Amino acid sequence: MSELAKTYDPVGIEARWQQVWEKYGAFHPDPTGKGEPFAVVIPPPNVTGSLHIGHAFNTVLIDTIVRYQRLVGKNVLCLPGTDHASIAVQSILEKQLKKEGKTRHDIGREAFLELAWRWKAENGERIVSQLRRLGSSVDWQRQRFTLDEGLSEAVKEAFVRLHEQGLIYRGEYLVNWCPASGSAVSDLEVEMKEVDGHLWHFRYPLSNGEGYLEVATTRPETMFGDTAVAVNPTDERFAHLVGATLNLPFTGRQIPIVSDDHVEKEFGTGCVKVTPAHDPNDFVIGQRHGLPQVTAICKDGTMSSAAGRFEGLDRFEARSAVVAELEAEGLLVKVENYRHSVPYSERGKVPVEPLLSTQWFIKIEPLAARCREVFDQQGPHFVPKRWNKVYSDWLTDIRDWCISRQLWWGHRIPAWFVISETDFRHTDSTPYIVARNETDALAEAKVRFGAEARVKQDEDVLDTWFSSGLWPFSTLGWPDTDAPDFKRWYPTSTLVTGFDIIFFWVARMTMMAGAFTGKMPFKDVYVHGLVRDEQNRKMSKSLGNGIDPLLLTERYGTDAVRFALVREVAGTGQDIRLDYDRKKKSSLTLAASRNFANKLWNATRFALMSLGGDTPAQLGDPDPSALQRADRWILSRLARVNRETSLRYDHYSLGEAAKGLYEFAWNDVCDWYLELSKRRLNPGKNPSAVALADQRTAKQVLAKLISQINLMLHPLMPHLTEELWHSITAESETNLLALQPWPVVDNASLDDALEGAFEELITAIRVVRNLRAIAGLKPSQSVPVRFVTERADLTSILRQGIADIIALTRAESVVLMTPAEAEAMPVAKVLASVSGELQVLLPVEGLVNLEVLKGRLDKDLVKAEREINNLAERLGNPNFVDKAPPAVVAQCQANLAEAETQAALARKRLADLV
Repeated sequence: MSELAKTYDPVGIEARWQQVWEKYGAFHPDPTGKGEPFAVVIPPPNVTGSLHIGHAFNTVLIDTIVRYQRLVGKNVLCLPGTDHASIAVQSILEKQLKKEGKTRHDIGREAFLELAWRWKAENGERIVSQLRRLGSSVDWQRQRFTLDEGLSEAVKEAFVRLHEQGLIYRGEYLVNWCPASGSAVSDLEVEMKEVDGHLWHFRYPLSNGEGYLEVATTRPETMFGDTAVAVNPTDERFAHLVGATLNLPFTGRQIPIVSDDHVEKEFGTGCVKVTPAHDPNDFVIGQRHGLPQVTAICKDGTMSSAAGRFEGLDRFEARSAVVAELEAEGLLVKVENYRHSVPYSERGKVPVEPLLSTQWFIKIEPLAARCREVFDQQGPHFVPKRWNKVYSDWLTDIRDWCISRQLWWGHRIPAWFVISETDFRHTDSTPYIVARNETDALAEAKVRFGAEARVKQDEDVLDTWFSSGLWPFSTLGWPDTDAPDFKRWYPTSTLVTGFDIIFFWVARMTMMAGAFTGKMPFKDVYVHGLVRDEQNRKMSKSLGNGIDPLLLTERYGTDAVRFALVREVAGTGQDIRLDYDRKKKSSLTLAASRNFANKLWNATRFALMSLGGDTPAQLGDPDPSALQRADRWILSRLARVNRETSLRYDHYSLGEAAKGLYEFAWNDVCDWYLELSKRRLNPGKNPSAVALADQRTAKQVLAKLISQINLMLHPLMPHLTEELWHSITAESETNLLALQPWPVVDNASLDDALEGAFEELITAIRVVRNLRAIAGLKPSQSVPVRFVTERADLTSILRQGIADIIALTRAESVVLMTPAEAEAMPVAKVLASVSGELQVLLPVEGLVNLEVLKGRLDKDLVKAEREINNLAERLGNPNFVDKAPPAVVAQCQANLAEAETQAALARKRLADLV
């Protein structure tokens, strides 16, 4: 491990270290181990899923956090798992059966579940293997599945306890129904889509024959479920009609006119058809007025018997037929084009139908109330804080949760209907018993209903979000509160999640945890944004703008992708934009991260060659009295970056941590310190004792730098840093960087004044290098350099750094002078530049072709003046200034100021050469 290949090969390195980490159980913690507990239970992806950039982003953020917490000495558990995804898996299997001309009912429940488990065994680990490739430092030995035995027992226990508390009940209410999957679906499984539709206006005749009311709807087929027409109580146009009745076309039924505050009298016709069995708002109106509930659409999406002659038609076929009949009857007033939102089943890919259905529900308000009561004391605490209010608001005015699904794949509801020995059917009124198993259910049935009683388990399964709501504690052994993992790591420490599931998952976990553990399931909720494409659009299948992260890792390396994603996080909770050229399949952001990885690789190779086989442990710490100025500067910077990085990791400022480490490693270490130390590390033939002592000091500083940089970068780039750290330390693979202690901040090395002085020295060197480039000097050409300043302290800084200036600028000589002394100098053709209170003069006469140089400066001036004219014209256009976004206008103004500065500088340089 003491040698590094000339070229960095991320694929081979990453695969090897992933195997090593698992081989030695690096991330399999002992609940009795030392250190403060820190736990993250990873949001379980669906077993049907495949890795997308959102998964990658979430996984990288989690792994950055947990790897850092290990380094600071905590006993870290990062627990992975997958969700059984009831609807998704069942949809896949039913499509397979359909190709064979079968349905699940043809093969029966037992055979269907055998098929499902077989499918899971063959396909369910795909996303897990993909997540492994991102280098996730999770405990794969503790991996859980929401349908595994332990979690299934937890689900049963939770259901029974909630039922015993009177919080679970069975009743008929309006639910989201997916005709394609034949099941109720949760709000999270409903996707609102903007569609181009129509608004149909038609007449309902008054029963007394004295006119009509006009209503408008986007769903004419639901008219057969109408049981009233509502108007606003303050609408004088219809006040005299409240209490009268209307004839519902095609049905022979009469429906009343009611007044209700829900109706907006200024919207549409001011009259609203009320269909309690097919619309959530109408359902509430119906309850207020005691209206009957008429189901016009069946669960398979066809019209019911209430639709009369339209019975049996598909709901959308019925729509066209009803409109045609209304027009034929002279009841259709007009049709308007209308763009509106329609709820679609995410899995079934069809519009959801609000339907009355007997389902199992949880009374949410008591659970939400507990969370509201402890929010200020127990949290969870959201990062950033603005999500506190979003979470708190969602816990208010919350509807009961429909938890039953008409599926077979999932947690079967632990309820048994009491039936007779000869009749295995049950109805909505059949008595039932909730129990932990069939034996208990049957025993209770015999006690309550007689010795002849029989039981049959409910066919339905629980909403996937029910088991997901238990995830933070069921995975740790609950309901066994004495389980070692539960006692050690519950409550967990941090949840990392996107903002889009705060309402559906985060809140459900806190409610379930409050009910069963009395504690909130996590201390912090770190909310991140979305990964957007190069046009700032959300990535989606419909837009076709998604990016496969595995393709990126193959091209750039996993660590480069990880670093790029985290570095782009401008602030906690902000979306990030990932530039990606789809034609070239390339990204400047990822290329920059890959270049950074190469930079670290080459810096470590340089260190290995310079250290001559010595390791940091062998070299030891440098003697403070032997440190040169550059050593003291870089050690001060190292201590400061260590402190800043630790604070940023602690406060979830991961993007800032990445940026700070990048700047330090690339600029301070590679661009400056390595260059400054080269002549000390290679003192030449027959070096003196002093030179050898200084060489050892430079080695000690270099070894410390490289080893600590890799340690601090490890949470972001784990594979690369593990490889480089082992190379520089020559440690065996059993002693892993991932398990090392975070370096102690050397506060004694911090020196604000020295860092400020060195920054001014670096600036002066940069200016000289820039002037050399403008002059077109060859690297071998030496040129005298003059620094002009009135500041005595700056003169002192430059004087102490003359040897460094000469070494890094190839200066023939360095002269320090005041402005008065510069004025007294003989007139000479020079290139000049100003930086703050420092003027740098570079005499170039006799060293370069002045005419060629003037020509180059003329071109620079013309380019700058053209830019000035274009920008000034743009800013002089009122349409641009008034209508463009403020940020665009501000950037244009900044570009103009920069162009004017460049033009002035070019003119000054031309004047100096005259």
